Amino acid sequence: MFKTYFPKKNDVQEKWHIVDADGVVLGRLASQVAAVLRGKNNPLFTPYHDMKEFVIIVNAEKVRLTGKKSEIKTYFSHSGYLGHEKTTSLRELLEKHPERIIEKSVKGMLPKNSLGREMFRKLRVYAGPEHPHKAQQPVELKVEG
Repeated sequence: MFKTYFPKKNDVQEKWHIVDADGVVLGRLASQVAAVLRGKNNPLFTPYHDMKEFVIIVNAEKVRLTGKKSEIKTYFSHSGYLGHEKTTSLRELLEKHPERIIEKSVKGMLPKNSLGREMFRKLRVYAGPEHPHKAQQPVELKVEG
């Protein structure tokens, strides 16, 4: 009789990927990066384990938006105090902190539990082409779209 193999936490090797966001559509980038962070590209994928996949995204300021999203889309935040709600447009966020746009879109596509928070910590986003993770020897990841 055959037994189903379930990988243990120690069986999974750490992998680093690098993605260039220059000219890539935001939603396609976020969905594919979320799948890699989750480990869906790994043959040992197990839904309840962190697959130790790290993703570095460079050139976040050059990400492409479709339609009128840069004028219409807003991000909402609340401090917890009455009346202390803030809305920030996508254009303002792109000018001040372009990496946060990608972080917010990827975070929304990860599981909403402690495992999803652990996976999100393995995402590094940089506005420009430089990153400090050369020692990890990241492998280039092609994003379609």
